[in-house]
Amino acid sequence: MLVDAHGLPLNVLVSGANRHDSMLVEPILDTMPAIKRGGRGHPRRRPLKLHGDKGYDNPRVRRYLRRRGITARIARIGRDSSVRLGRHRWVVERTLGWLLAYKRLALRYDRTATTINALVRLAVTLICARRLPTD
Repeated sequence: MLVDAHGLPLNVLVSGANRHDSMLVEPILDTMPAIKRGGRGHPRRRPLKLHGDKGYDNPRVRRYLRRRGITARIARIGRDSSVRLGRHRWVVERTLGWLLAYKRLALRYDRTATTINALVRLAVTLICARRLPTD
């Protein structure tokens, strides 16, 4: 799941539990929709920085981010402490908690990828709709 700084889901991909998270960095960033944040110019198609835990400390991921012009804020295995990472990681964990509040996703009653993708997209849409300001 790709979220913004406030925990709003930007993009989500569903894969098997046996796939490593670092394998999904490229597909999730490549399929990210354009975001228009007001003002002039083209809509943004890439984030400025990407925060990730030690699971994303991979030369392939770092090369990809550098090629796309995205600043990598990834803790290094064996060097960096995970303590400072919690300042940004809780945003993603909270959003995953919102997503897993929908019990059909948490318990995975459905086995087909099409159904799970549809349920995830519906849940993300509901999360975004609930976060909209009510005037």
